[in-house]
Amino acid sequence: MLLDNTERNHSILNVIDAMGVRLSIDDFGTGYSSLSYLGRFPFDTLKIDRSFINDVDERDEAAQLTSAIISMADILGLRVVAEGVETQKQLDFLGSLNCDLTQGFYLARPMPAAELEAFIADYSPVCSQVVPA
Repeated sequence: MLLDNTERNHSILNVIDAMGVRLSIDDFGTGYSSLSYLGRFPFDTLKIDRSFINDVDERDEAAQLTSAIISMADILGLRVVAEGVETQKQLDFLGSLNCDLTQGFYLARPMPAAELEAFIADYSPVCSQVVPA
């Protein structure tokens, strides 16, 4: 979407940003996501695609790319969400990089709204360091 009519899209995103809406780049590192978007558009959060997270404990390249993305986002003042966390090992790795937020089946499976209240009431963090949102 951003590739088409970038000037118009930039204006629209600036208006949305001025309204206080937080903007995220989803699935960063795949498809059409681009480093140029990070400096040109008013994003607040970068979501690292699960394909990187799946392999962080098996492939050095995935671990290094994930580390570089988190470092770059930190320099740019962007929050980072790691998608697709499915193991404690992945969670520990992301914690060692000071990743802001994580999501994935290891933390919770999708659930109906009726179950969410009970889940929140009984929630116990699976990591030793919980970073405030």
